[in-house]
Amino acid sequence: MKNKTEKKSEFLFGKRNYILMLIGIVFISLGFIFMSGGGSEDHNVFNEEIYNWQRIRLAPTLVIIGLAIEIYAILADPKK
Repeated sequence: MKNKTEKKSEFLFGKRNYILMLIGIVFISLGFIFMSGGGSEDHNVFNEEIYNWQRIRLAPTLVIIGLAIEIYAILADPKK
C-alpha cells in the first residue's frame, strides 16, 4: 500500500483577512484621491484651495486608518 500525500493549496490568509485588506486599500485610495488636486493652472498664482480641510485633515486620517486596517488584517487570526 502506497502512501499518497496530496498537497492542498491553501491560502496564507483567510477570507476575512482578504476582505479586511480590501477595505484597507479602499480607505488608503480614498485618502490619496482626497489629497489630489488643488493645483493652479498658472504657476505664478497661488491657489488657496491647497489648504482645504479635506487635504489637511480628512485625507491623511483616511490613509492612517487604512494602514491600521491593513496591519490588523495581516495580524488577525485566519481561523476565526
